[in-house]
Amino acid sequence: MSKPEAVKEASMEMQKAMIARNYDAITSKHETGRKVSSTFVPGNLNELLMCFDIVNNLPEINAIQAGMRKASGGYIMEAEKSGHSEDVCTYVKADIGQMSKGNIAPNGKPYPNPDVLMLSYTGCYTFMKWFELLREEYKCPTLMLHVPYEGDGHSTKNMRDYIVKQLKEVVIPGLEQVSGVKFDIDRLRGYLKASAKAEDDLVWCLEQGKVKPSPIDAYFGGVYYIGPIFTAFRGTDDAVEYYKMLRAEVQGRIENHQGPLTPEGTYFNDQKYRLIVEGPPNWTNFREFWKMFYDEGAVVVASSYTKVGGLYDQGFRHDPENPLESLADYCLGCYTNLNLPTRVDLLAKYVEEYEADGLLINSIKSCNSFSAGQLMIMKEVERRTGRPGAFIETDLVDPRYFSAANVKNRLESYFQMIEQKRRGGGSKTVAA
Repeated sequence: MSKPEAVKEASMEMQKAMIARNYDAITSKHETGRKVSSTFVPGNLNELLMCFDIVNNLPEINAIQAGMRKASGGYIMEAEKSGHSEDVCTYVKADIGQMSKGNIAPNGKPYPNPDVLMLSYTGCYTFMKWFELLREEYKCPTLMLHVPYEGDGHSTKNMRDYIVKQLKEVVIPGLEQVSGVKFDIDRLRGYLKASAKAEDDLVWCLEQGKVKPSPIDAYFGGVYYIGPIFTAFRGTDDAVEYYKMLRAEVQGRIENHQGPLTPEGTYFNDQKYRLIVEGPPNWTNFREFWKMFYDEGAVVVASSYTKVGGLYDQGFRHDPENPLESLADYCLGCYTNLNLPTRVDLLAKYVEEYEADGLLINSIKSCNSFSAGQLMIMKEVERRTGRPGAFIETDLVDPRYFSAANVKNRLESYFQMIEQKRRGGGSKTVAA
């Protein structure tokens, strides 16, 4: 019997082409004369960078790409040979090690040196140390936007004003100097309008995890859904078109009572367990990791990782009527800038609203931004919702810390726990 042909959706092909074009724009800097920035996903100012015709390169995305291509392990060992600790974020070590190995982009061409390091600090201290290392290497201007931590669980007008002041007095003049382009606030308004349109469609797609069977996987599939809006494409016409296309595909799956696509190109319809997942995924064994879930009939209906570049589902939109204030609000509300009680509130809300069977935490060995306090988060969400939690451990891009057997055993035990809870009448959810 012949194997059915794998399905590939148009949005996947479009996103792949968008990413390829951006890497080509980065690596052709010397031919085109365009300036290149390095920046991070949480709190990134993509719309503002586009106002200066600056191409956006994201070191953490490059580390993810290396992990998925099975190249990050060698880069990490190279960084450790030069003195970086085993406890350092493996995104950092993958990036540093890649620099020492020729710094080759996924298109096979070398990354050029950045013209500016644009750091929007949103709760991850590692980002600051990472850029200190890059500044020593590249000797280029570094612009830092300091974003106050929401320690009390909310932002204030003073926090917003503080960020806007930095944008006006430090970031925008710095980008003008690097690029030679004069800032045009109306140009920024246009990009923010496009961002809000794409954000509307992204939120609609993510919220379809409430449907049974879920037409999306909000963790493994979700990393693809969020790709354009969290990286170099928010504010572009391409992103607007991508999310329009993605929305139509999700709507089609709902109408056909289909689940999300798996890496095998088949629809995941036989859904037994609905999960909320906290923490980033493992990238070096991404497909194997994902397969462990759908082989057991587990679909992720909401996750915290798909909010790391913005909590759009909680109501935030980029606002062209208040452009600089909107950028400030965006940075303040990133998931990595939220305190632990706020994260607990959000995850408990997801468990209830998405009628999930429980919360699964993937604790990342080298990511303090996520892993700090996760056991407390799990226990508190269990207490509030009455649904069981579970804890697995992997790493971002270090293959030494992915134990397939250990992860599989813990997942199987967790699904047995959910079954016991159902039989005991303790779970309010019923699988579709």
